Amino acid sequence: MTEDHPAMIAARGSWKAAQAGDKEAWLDLMADDVLVEDPIGVAPTNPSGKGVAGKEELGAFFDANIGPNDLTIDVRDSRTAGMESAHHLTLTTKFPNGVTARVSGIFTYRVNEAGKLTNLRGFWEMADMAIEQPEA
Repeated sequence: MTEDHPAMIAARGSWKAAQAGDKEAWLDLMADDVLVEDPIGVAPTNPSGKGVAGKEELGAFFDANIGPNDLTIDVRDSRTAGMESAHHLTLTTKFPNGVTARVSGIFTYRVNEAGKLTNLRGFWEMADMAIEQPEA
């Protein structure tokens, strides 16, 4: 794996923007026809099971799932191949009400020739998520 692989650069940019709550920077990393499946299959963040398609839908996804929350992304391992990168990540989301959700999974990032993200896929299920209530 090379650190300067286009998919690694895009993935790191995505993590940085998401953790900073920077919607504009996050969307700037995306191709116009981006498809995000996080997680793959039907879930609260993917109600149709078909993913979130295009920048307009992705902006709404950000507003609902990333922007209002405190997100931390821990990278456990990464690999690159072709125009993609795959990562074993742990995502920790603290919601405004104090609830914390934590999930580990495999996340893949595909870029086009311009280095823009075309696909983000999260291999995890809701049953994998640990929920912690705030201390009383």
